[in-house]
Amino acid sequence: MGNWPILLAAVVLLIVAAALVRKPLKAWRERHEADRARGDFRRQREVLEAKFFDLAAASGKPRGLRWVDCDWLESVTFARDRQSGLLTAFVAVNIRFEAIEGGDMEDVAAVGNIRDAAAVFHYQNGNWGTGGRALFNMNPDDALERLVAQFEPVPLAK
Repeated sequence: MGNWPILLAAVVLLIVAAALVRKPLKAWRERHEADRARGDFRRQREVLEAKFFDLAAASGKPRGLRWVDCDWLESVTFARDRQSGLLTAFVAVNIRFEAIEGGDMEDVAAVGNIRDAAAVFHYQNGNWGTGGRALFNMNPDDALERLVAQFEPVPLAK
């Protein structure tokens, strides 16, 4: 009977210790994941770019245009979804289109203009992937700025 107060105090102490360590441990884990994800992205970038182009070209968007080429730029901004914690990379890209014959865009002079965009990639379960989504008329920093309610920047490793 005399051990109950000691046992109760030990349980309370463990709960308090877990609560105090939880936040720093989560921050460390997120930094570690982001560092690993950045390295994986650098190593896989060429394959990811090709996958992006294939998926984006097959999407049928923008309507009436055919994807011709993507010129990949160096600029990459990493962010974390504020709700899900999912890591995201916004990559600067210049995209060229041509009009699909017989389509609505065939006589539009601006079709040949190069479009600035941010290509979107996600890191989930230790793997990078893409759905071929491009955020047009913005660079990676612009994308993060416009989507600040959804994403927070991931600081560079120290």
